[in-house]
Amino acid sequence: MSLKQALSHARGILAQGNIEDSPLEGELLLRHALGISRTQLYLDLDHKLSPKQYEAFWHLVERRLGGEPTAYITGHCEFYGLDFYVDPRVLIPRPETELLVAETLTLAQNRWIGTIAEVGTGSGAIAISLALELPETKIYASDISTTALEVALINCQRHGVLDRVYLLQGDMLDPIPEPVDLIIANLPYVRRLQLAGVRSEPLLALDGGRDGVKNIRRLCRKVGSKLRSGGSLLLEIGQGQGGVVIALLSRLFPNSKIRLIPDLSGIERVVSLSLA
Repeated sequence: MSLKQALSHARGILAQGNIEDSPLEGELLLRHALGISRTQLYLDLDHKLSPKQYEAFWHLVERRLGGEPTAYITGHCEFYGLDFYVDPRVLIPRPETELLVAETLTLAQNRWIGTIAEVGTGSGAIAISLALELPETKIYASDISTTALEVALINCQRHGVLDRVYLLQGDMLDPIPEPVDLIIANLPYVRRLQLAGVRSEPLLALDGGRDGVKNIRRLCRKVGSKLRSGGSLLLEIGQGQGGVVIALLSRLFPNSKIRLIPDLSGIERVVSLSLA
């Protein structure tokens, strides 16, 4: 069987299994099985797979059909144009979360941001992306999960930012040693009832409590002690949570400037707060 035939067959099977974006996922799995680049794949589509290669590829397809995310199978996830290692110890970074990085860079164009605290860093994708874009900025990246921080360390080493990203274990802002200019957080915000059937990704990184904003509410109440005068807060939120979060922040910081920023799909995705 040629690469072209194997790819077409896998894409059809994945589509029948209701796998979203089956053409891309089939390609990623085939490239991973063979250890080749996208260019190599498409330059040699008539190449014949050996029985061993085909068996290895089909084993990956079966894992995907069983519900295992492609990012965990391959150990790779692209975020903000960078390649990150991921495994079941961390949540797979989502494209919409790139908005937190983009908004941070917009803030940095208008004022100096010397220190950042990212709460719930997971794989470290946000902190590392910012460290590469803002090389003069010191970034604290905290997580309550020690196993998640093991993955973040791998990624910090991979991207050469261990001198600028300080990984800290602890709850919320507790391990952050000093007030900072910016706090960023993509905390769990999925409503608990919506988590039924979730098997692959860590529930700790998804469970936002009954209404989805349990963790966000806790963080907002701690922000005042770790945010410098004139500092900012960026929070990723779930669909329909904007009103609740803005009302809470308005009560806690009545003189602040608060904005609600939509993602590319028009969904309210990021709450931005700037202190006076």
